[in-house]
Parts: sequence; C-alpha cells; structure tokens
Amino acid sequence: MYGWHTLCKIGGLKMKNTGVVRKVDQLGRVVLPKELRRILDIIENETSMEIFVEGEQIILKKYQPACIFCGDARDVVNYRGKNICRNCLKELKEGK
Repeated sequence: MYGWHTLCKIGGLKMKNTGVVRKVDQLGRVVLPKELRRILDIIENETSMEIFVEGEQIILKKYQPACIFCGDARDVVNYRGKNICRNCLKELKEGK
C-alpha cells in the first residue's frame, strides 16, 4: 500500500502524497498504478475521469454525472439521454 501518511497542500486542497512519479509517454498518457486504481475503484474502460487545472497543477477526479436540474450527483439515472436525479424525475412525472 502507498505511504499516504504524507500530506501536501496544493492550492486550497489538502492531498495525500503517494510518492509515485510517472513519466508521460509520447501520446501524453500517464499510467495510474494498479494498486491505486484498485483502492479508488477506478475500473478499466468503465470509470471516467474529469481533468481540472489549477495553475501548474493537473487534478484528476472520478467523474460523477449530476442532475441537469438540481446539480445533485447522488442517485442519478439517465432518462431520455439526460442525467436526472430520482427526486427531480419523480417531480417531472408528477407534473410539478
């Protein structure tokens, strides 16, 4: 397991330092270590990642679709091609 006991502060975020350094290949790819993917439940060809930039920092975050109406990322379903939480979907079906 990674030595996640070391914390570093990047911008306003507190992050755990894994001590892992990877080179970028000629196509611009960086490989995430298998153990890290397992710990964070990042599944090959299934998990999507969001990419954020803050100054010189690149931050990866597991993508969670959010409701187009209220922005909630919990309990979201795809309804007719749109991401909608179950509460908003219920309100739509009830005509509220």
